[in-house]
Amino acid sequence: MFSSRRRGSTLVSALAGWLFLIAGAAALLPATTIAVLAQSDAAKALVDGAKARGSVGEQGDGFLGFVMAAADPALAAAVAEINAGRAQVYRETAARTGVTVDAAGQATAQQLFARLPAGQYFKPLTGNWVRK
Repeated sequence: MFSSRRRGSTLVSALAGWLFLIAGAAALLPATTIAVLAQSDAAKALVDGAKARGSVGEQGDGFLGFVMAAADPALAAAVAEINAGRAQVYRETAARTGVTVDAAGQATAQQLFARLPAGQYFKPLTGNWVRK
């Protein structure tokens, strides 16, 4: 039987290994690459404008979300297009690196959060929308 001290040490080692894998997946495919691969010029323009207005933001899962309900069908379609492209990139990254699709998206979200301009919104996995 393991002592509680050894179990704690094993858990910390396992978590450190998991974080290493997530960081590795993120390093293999920079957020800027994902942004380029996962969107058309028209969708990017619509979403960039919505992000600047504060109606769309980046979420902790690596996908775009609506800070406010989408009233514009073209914007909703642009967000859906970009999210579909990101999902494909996350699936490919996960298959190539051995991490889960969720881990690939979450690692990318951390990169996107760090690069987000002041005034735009992001939503951590365990929280509400925050203005940077």
